This record gives sequence, C-alpha cells and structure tokens, in this order.
Amino acid sequence: MTAAPNANYDQAWKEAIEDDLAEFLAFFFPQVYDLIDWTREYQSLDKELQQITPNAEAGERVADKLFQVWRRDGEATYILIHIEVQSQEDSQFMERMYIYHYRSFDIHKQVISLAILGDERQNWRPNSYSYELGGCSVRFEFPTAKLLDYEGLWENDPENFNVFAALVVAHLKTKATTQNAEERERWKWNLVQSLYERGYNQEKIIRLFRLIDWMMTLPASIQQSFESKFKSYQEERKMPILSNIELRAMEAGRQEGTLRTARESVLEVLEVRFNEVPPALRTLINQIEDISRLKQLLISAISIDSLADFQQIMESNRPAN
Repeated sequence: MTAAPNANYDQAWKEAIEDDLAEFLAFFFPQVYDLIDWTREYQSLDKELQQITPNAEAGERVADKLFQVWRRDGEATYILIHIEVQSQEDSQFMERMYIYHYRSFDIHKQVISLAILGDERQNWRPNSYSYELGGCSVRFEFPTAKLLDYEGLWENDPENFNVFAALVVAHLKTKATTQNAEERERWKWNLVQSLYERGYNQEKIIRLFRLIDWMMTLPASIQQSFESKFKSYQEERKMPILSNIELRAMEAGRQEGTLRTARESVLEVLEVRFNEVPPALRTLINQIEDISRLKQLLISAISIDSLADFQQIMESNRPAN
C-alpha cells in the first residue's frame, strides 16, 4: 500500500459552498434553508469574515464562510458557516464558535452559526458553549452536521446523489484512505464515473470533478494512471468533456492557487478552445485579483460555447466599483 498525500478538504468545501449556498443548506440544514427568500441574491462577505476571525487563525480558517441572505419575512440575516475538519476532539471548538458568533453579532444583529464536523470521532458532537460566574451565565447553541452520519449515502440513496452528497462521500473516503492511495484511487474513479452515468450536464460534471479531484489527492504516478484511464473512458463513450489541457489547468490551480497561475489557466483553456484571446479580454483577465472569481471563470472557459458568451459572463460577474 502507498500512503496518500495530504488532502485539501478546506478548499473543496469552501468552493462548493460558494458555488451553491442554497443546495448546501437544503442538504445539511433544511430548517435554515426554509427561512430564506431564494428569489433574492445572497452575498458572500469575505471582508467581514476577516474582521471576526482572530488574527492568529486567519490563515487556517480558509473554509469558514459568512453570507448575507434575506429571510422570507424581509429581514436581512447573516449566516456564519464554520467547517471543522480534524481527526480528534478539539476542546476549544465550542468557544471558538461562540467567539465567531458574537463578533458576527457586532456587525449584524441577526446571525445563524452552523458547523460541519468532518472528524473521525463518532461520539464527538459539540453543539453548545456556556459559562456561569457570579450569577451571570451564557449558553450558546448551534446546529451541526456530522459527516459520519452520512456514511453509506452512495449505496442507500443513489437517486438523491447531489453535489454535497458527492462531497461527503469524497471527504469520508479520503479520510479512510490516508494510508492507502490505491484504494483512494478506486473510490475516486467510482465517483467520477458516477458523474457521467447520472446524466449530469457538462458544467455540473466539471464542477463536481474539480471538487473530487481537489480533495482526493493522489501520488503523482497514481494520478497519471488515473488521468490516462479517465481519458480512455471519455473516448470510449465519445464524451470528451475534459481534455488534457483542462486537466492540467485544474491541476495547476489545485497545486499553486496563485493569482498568476489561475489567470494563466483561464487564458490557456480559452486559447486551446478558441485559438486566440483578444488583447482586451486578456487584459481584463490579467487584472482580476479575486482567486475565487478566477476559479469560476476557469469552469466557464471549459464549458462555454463561444468567446462572446465568455465575455458576457465576464461583464455580468464584474464587481461593482
């Protein structure tokens, strides 16, 4: 058996939640989903999240997310999503949830704190924080989702296998195969095959493939074998959704994560698909400073039908000055 490289859990979860907050809440926290008016756009609040995150931990909490949403009753509400991915109990976790909550409360008086527990301890289920001193007491409770509770999801409910069901399976199988890269590759292959067999459209296959590939990291030699098998699978079924150049672009983004690499990945895919990129469009892409926006543009570059459609997406998603 071959040990597998460290997995990138946080980035995969963060990107999935950024892509579809509604599906995330519907899957894990339906009671929260039902509170929200989904006809109105929600907003990701990364700058506000930086304000409430302790400086010492700012670089570690990359999976935490803060959103502003609108409730069905018309009130604005903040949703703080805290992703805790670890293999053992953390005695500071409940206090940290409380700190993040009251710092969010300082910004906005309506806050819902949620936690995803991705650890391997079945009995560790923190959902509250409290203290009492001199007649003064505080008790803070928060909803959690324990990923271990979703074990067997693939086998037991194949009809409802959505983005977050796939991510849960990828997460659990990645943790279960830390010392067995060959077994991880088998699970990764099964997951990727299922994307095609379920009849998903091109964009959804690309999004799910990206998340699975990002989390279920493999040693270089096994990854090469996986990609060769994947290419043959596409060719046999005449479904060339992801080419070698697109796979390499995803690989570069997964490994580096820098703005320069992300920009080059978008431009490289556009050049391969449409032969050339107009200078004005190239300049716009090279001016983007938001890594998450570049990730979204990479997916669009892979799946879009024309450069004109890509430019429309660029315009529609351009941040306000």
